Amino acid sequence: MKFNEQWLREWVNPNISRQALLEQLTMAGLEVDAVEPVATELVGIVVGLVTQVDPHPDAERLQVCRVDVGAELLTIVCGAKNVAVGIKVPTALVGAVLPNGTKIKKAKLRGVSSFGMLCSAAELGLAESAAGLMALPNEGKPGQSVVELLQLDDVSIEIGLTPNRGDCLSLLGISREVSALNRCKIKEPSASIIVAQTDETFPVEILEPKACPRYVGRVLRGINSAATTPLWMTEKLRRCGLRSIHPVVDVTNFVLLELGQPMHAFDISKLSGEIKVRYAGEGEKLTLLDGKEVKLDQKTLVIADQQQALALAGVMGGEDSAVSDETDALFLECAFFSPTEMAGVARRYGLHTDSSHRFERGVDAHLAKRAMERATVLLQDIVGGEVGPIIEMIAENELPRNEPITVRASRIERVLGQAIPASEVVEILIALSMVVKPVSDAAQSDVWEVQAPSHRFDIKTEADLIEEVARLYGYDRIETARPRVHAVLGGQPESRIEANRQRDVLVDRGYQEAITYSFVDAEYQQHFCEDIDPIKLTNPISSDMAVMRLSIWPGLMKALLANQHRQQSRVRLFEIGSVYEKTPAEIQESTILGGVVVGDMLPLQWGESARKVDFFDVKSDVEAILGLTGHGQEFIFTQGQHPALHPGQTAEIKTPQGGHAGWLGLLHPQLKQVLGVTGDVILFELNSDAIATRLRPAFQASSKFPTIGRDLALVVDVELPADAVIMAIKEVAGERLKQLQLFDVYQGEGIDSGRKSLALGLTLQDTVQTLTDEQVDRLIKRILDHLDQKLGAKLRD
Repeated sequence: MKFNEQWLREWVNPNISRQALLEQLTMAGLEVDAVEPVATELVGIVVGLVTQVDPHPDAERLQVCRVDVGAELLTIVCGAKNVAVGIKVPTALVGAVLPNGTKIKKAKLRGVSSFGMLCSAAELGLAESAAGLMALPNEGKPGQSVVELLQLDDVSIEIGLTPNRGDCLSLLGISREVSALNRCKIKEPSASIIVAQTDETFPVEILEPKACPRYVGRVLRGINSAATTPLWMTEKLRRCGLRSIHPVVDVTNFVLLELGQPMHAFDISKLSGEIKVRYAGEGEKLTLLDGKEVKLDQKTLVIADQQQALALAGVMGGEDSAVSDETDALFLECAFFSPTEMAGVARRYGLHTDSSHRFERGVDAHLAKRAMERATVLLQDIVGGEVGPIIEMIAENELPRNEPITVRASRIERVLGQAIPASEVVEILIALSMVVKPVSDAAQSDVWEVQAPSHRFDIKTEADLIEEVARLYGYDRIETARPRVHAVLGGQPESRIEANRQRDVLVDRGYQEAITYSFVDAEYQQHFCEDIDPIKLTNPISSDMAVMRLSIWPGLMKALLANQHRQQSRVRLFEIGSVYEKTPAEIQESTILGGVVVGDMLPLQWGESARKVDFFDVKSDVEAILGLTGHGQEFIFTQGQHPALHPGQTAEIKTPQGGHAGWLGLLHPQLKQVLGVTGDVILFELNSDAIATRLRPAFQASSKFPTIGRDLALVVDVELPADAVIMAIKEVAGERLKQLQLFDVYQGEGIDSGRKSLALGLTLQDTVQTLTDEQVDRLIKRILDHLDQKLGAKLRD
C-alpha cells in the first residue's frame, strides 16, 4: 500500500514527527518498506500570473507573455497552446534548475528576450507527459513558491502488509491504525448524501448471492466527459502511484485509495437489458480494458448484461462497456465479493490489479453504499450530471459476520508473559473500534465479550484479540521473561545413530548437504519411480510442485543440474529428508538418506592424477555410512534392477536379515540423455530405519596368540558376485576368521571364458591357542570344499 504523508495527516494528525510516525507504523506491524519524496527539489519555481499574451513578431508558434511573479513583471516567451491571460502557472526564474538538469538563463528567442520559463507538469517531474502548461489552483499568489502551494515537501510511504490486513489497503484503514496508536480522532471527509435528482434506475439481478452478497449501483446522466480532473486529486493519485486517466476513472481510483472499496463505471449506452452477476459460460470470451482477450472458465464470476460478459468481477472491466470521452451517462457500481470466491482468479488469467488485490484479502462488506455516496459527490463536483436513486441488492444470510469473542485478562498474561492493566486492555480494544462488554458472571475477574467491527474480518479468536492488545500496547514494552521449566536431561540411547553423525561422515568425505522441496513435478519424478502413484496436492503452488516426492533423487538431480549449468564439474551432494507413499490404509512417511556424485574423484591437485569417480568409490562412501552401525560388513550388496539405474551397474543393498536397505548405481544412460546431465552420475539411497541403530559396544578381549594369513585365488563364474563367495567363506570359517579382504579380480589369459579369478586374503586367529599349520590347512580345505559344492568355485592353479 502506497500513500503520502500529507493525505494521511488530513485524516489523522498526531503531534509526532515524520520519523516517529514511520517507526510507529512499523512497530504496529505495518512495516514501512520505502519512503520517497513526492518531487525532486524545486528551487526558484514560483506561481506566475499571466497578465498579457501577444504573438511573437517573428515566430507563429511562440507567444510573448507578461507574467506577474510577485516582485516584478517578467517577459517570457512561451510556445504552449494553452497559455492565456489570467491563468496561474509554475514559472521557473532565471537561475532555477529543472529536474532534468536544465538551468534557466536569460535568453533571446527569435529576437525577443525571455526572462524565465513557464512550465508543464512533466517539466517539473510531476507527470510522465503533459500537453501544455500546468494550471495551478486559483488560491496561489504570484511569487509564492510552487513547493509551498502544492505541498511538495511531502513523502510517499510504502508499507508491506501481511495478507490478513486487507483493512489497511486504504487511507481510512491506515488512519484507523494511527488513530488507535495515538488515541486521537479521525477527521473524515464530510459524508454528504446526494438526493436523487431523477427516478432512473437500472435492473440488477444477482444469480450468485454466495459469491456476491451485496451489489450497489447508481445511474448518473448528463456528465461532461471533457471535464478535467482537478489538480488536488491528480496529485494525490500520483503520490500514491496512480496516474490520471479520465475524470470518472480518477474518481473510482480515488475512492479505492481513500476507502478501500473498488468501484467500476460502465457507459450506460453500451449496456443491454439488465446487469447480471453470474458465472461465465463455458468458452465465453471477454476483452479486458488492457486490450487482452481472455477465455473464461465456468468458475469465473462476471458482471454481464443480457448479451455478454462486461467485466471480470472484482478484477478488471471490459473494453466493450468502458467509459470514453464521448460518454454522457454512467452506471456506477460497487460490490462485495467473497474473498474465497476471488482467491486465485486474477492469477488464473495472468492479472494482478488493485481491485483483485483488495478483494482477495477482504473488503468491508458494509462499505459499498458509503463508497457510492462518496463517489457520487466527487463526480458531480467534477463532471456534473443528475443522479438516480441508489440500487442495493443484498443477500443478508451470505454476508460475513463477526461473532462475539470472549477474552480473559488471565489468558493475555499467560500468552504475553506480562500482566496488562484491565483498563488499558479495554482502552486499546475500544480504540480499535471494537465493542467491549464486561462479563459479570464469569468465574474469573476481568473477562470481556468483544465484538470486532466489520472491517476487521481477520479477528476470529481470542488469540487474535491478544495480538491486537500486544500490538497497540507495544511489543517493546513487554519485558523479557526467562522461561521457568523443570528441565529433564534425557540421554540418547547408545544404539541410536544420530542423523548428524551420518552428515559428518559424508561431509568429511567431500559431500555437501542439499535441502530440496518435498513437492516435485509428477512427470519428472516418473523417471525415477515408475508405476507408483504419488500423492497429489489439492492446491499446488505450481504445476512443477504438484505431488509429494517418492524419492530423494529428483530434487538432488535438479540441484546437480543447476550446479553443472554454473560450470561446476565436480558435484557431490546428499540429503536426509522425508518421502511419502500411499498405502491402501494410510499415507506412509519415511526418512531417506540419498546422494548423487559426478565428476573427478578428487579436487584438482598436483599430487594425484585426475580420474573420474566410479561405482566403487561411491560404494566406499556408502560402506562408511553402514559402518556406523557396527556391523557394516554384514550388509549385502546384490545385483538388482532399478528403472533409474544402469542395468549392469546397480546394487540393491540388503540388511543382514535380508530386508531392503537401499540402492546404489550408475544413472541409466537413457535417463542421463533425457535429463541432459554431463558425465557419469552415481546415485545412492539408504532407508534411515535400516541404518539408524548400531550394535551396543561390548568389551572383547584381544587374543594374545598370533595371526596367520592365507591367500586364496578362486575361479568362479563371471556373473557370481564376490559377496556370495565372502558369505560362503564366513559360514565355514566361524569366529577364527578375523578379517577377509578381496584384493584382486582377474579375467584373461589362463582363465576360461565366462570365468573370473577372485583373490582373497584371510586373517585367522584363535583366542585360546596358537593355530598350527595343520589346523589352518584343515580349515582351508573345508572352506574350499564348501565353495565348490555351493558355488562351483575352484582353487586357481
